[in-house]
Order: sequence, then structure tokens, then C-alpha cells
Amino acid sequence: MTPEPLAPALQESAEAANVLAAVQAGYNDERDLLNQLLGQAQMADAFARFSVTVTTSKLAFVKENKLYRALKGIKSGHGDQLLDGTWDEFCRLIGRSREHVERDIANLRSFGEEALESMSRMGIGYRELRQFRRLPDDQKSALIEVARSGDKDSFIELAEDLIAKHAKEKDALTKEVEAIAADKEASERVAQGKEETINKLQREVIRLSKPLAVVPWDERVAPFQKEITERQSLLDAAIGQHKKAVEALDAWLTTEITSQPDYDPEAPVALPPPVRAVLLHLDDAVNRTASLAAGLQHELRLRFGGDIADARRHVLDADA
Repeated sequence: MTPEPLAPALQESAEAANVLAAVQAGYNDERDLLNQLLGQAQMADAFARFSVTVTTSKLAFVKENKLYRALKGIKSGHGDQLLDGTWDEFCRLIGRSREHVERDIANLRSFGEEALESMSRMGIGYRELRQFRRLPDDQKSALIEVARSGDKDSFIELAEDLIAKHAKEKDALTKEVEAIAADKEASERVAQGKEETINKLQREVIRLSKPLAVVPWDERVAPFQKEITERQSLLDAAIGQHKKAVEALDAWLTTEITSQPDYDPEAPVALPPPVRAVLLHLDDAVNRTASLAAGLQHELRLRFGGDIADARRHVLDADA
């Protein structure tokens, strides 16, 4: 079939709405359907106006039934390129991004047209709708019922209660998972400690069975090296926990601030005194760790400074 160019005349938006409404009645030939849709206007401009007149439910119908595939072979608005018949192209033709359209479809499927329109009139935005979608089904159903009533105050009150409840449940579940992980880690450490003790005793038995043998220096210092490595692992883990605390506090504080009803991203944020106290406590802990490390390094250099420098020279000479 020879690709058909788009009709040049721009029709009234009411005609475009009528054409897309016919999508829901069904068509035998998807290509004819898309030709009629595209024939209402020039591709570069008409679909921008066309999208204003259609509802999200009709766009969902086009996506679910893959009617956008009938775009394949149709010339673009400039007539210099054939379309591939993809969902992305269809969204661009109606002047919207695929992400925007799919976000609207997700909201429609979650809340229904009546509740969604009611929430829109209440001024509920995409960020709030995303939070509502994450609620359990029973809580979301309760929210939808109140939204349908159109009572904004009752809706806002219920939404805040449900979101707070959901946050508490999520926090409790997270703590439970962390507790299980901590127990597992502790058990693994005990098992590892027992295995290391057995191995140490076995090595000691072997050593004592040959009392006249001269033990090499690397074996003599091996316990010190092993202990240093283990202690360093503990220090690394402690510093890693400080880092996790910084990241967790940042994420939590961001969520708390942005979820406030009067949140304004342009306005400066004044932290509550309890939050400032936590920040100071964390800063003091990190400073104390750094101070202890610096003090230990100073003492090490006082005791073994010359030996350390000599050891480094030997290593450099060996590498050379």
C-alpha cells in the first residue's frame, strides 16, 4: 500500500474528539482508523490541539489495543519520513511525552475517572497521586470513596492519616527486616569465630609437634597481621555505618520536608531543633572517630616512626 500523506486542512477540535470517541466503538481496519485520526489535521500541529479534547481513557484504549501500530508507513508531518507505528510516536504526535501519558493512565486505572476528576478539582497533583498509588488496596479504596464525595476537607484529612499510617507500617517492616539481618550476621560471626578457633588450635598442635623447628618470621608475625586486618575491617564497618546514617538522615529529612502540606521548594527550610540536635550528634560522632584515628597514628609514629620509614624504603627498592 502506498503511504498516504496527511490532510492539509486543520479541522475543528470537536471533530477530532468525535473521531477518537469512535475508537471505543471498534473498527475493523486499524489503518483506516488511524488515517481518519491523522487526516483531521497536519501532524506537526493538529495533534497538539487534538490531545486537549480527548480523555485519558481514550488514550488508554489506543494503547491497550495497540491501535498506534496503524501509524506505520504514514508520512510524518513534514512528509520526509515514514513512521514506525510505535506508542512513543503516537504520544509525540498528540503533543505529549510517553511518560506523561502513561502516568495519567496509571492514575486512571488506580482511582477511576470519577475519583480522579474529583481529586483534580481539589488541586491534588502528580506527587500526591504517586503517594496514593502506593497505599494498600483497602486504604486506597477508602480514599477513592471519599474523593467521589467531593468533600475536600474529609479527603485531605483521610489522605494524611493513611499516608502517615503507611509510613509507620513501612518503617516497622524495615526495622523487622534489619533485625533479622542483624541476627543472621551475628550467627555467621559466631560460626566464623568457632571455625577460626579450631583452625588456630590445629595449627598450634602441628607447631608443637615439631618443637625443634625454627618458625619463620612470617608465621610469627601472622597473628599480628591477622588481628590488624580484622580490626581494620571493624573500623571500615563503623565508618560505613556513619556514612549510612548520613544518607538515611538525608533521605528521611527530604521526605519529611517535601511531604508537608505547605511545602514550597523555593522557600528556605528551617530545621526543627530536634533535627538540628541529631545533626550535631552525628557530626560529633564522626569528628570523634577522626580524632581517635589521628591520635593513634601520632602514637604509632612516635613508637615506630623510624622503622616504618625504613620498611617503606625496602618496599620501594624491591618494587624498583
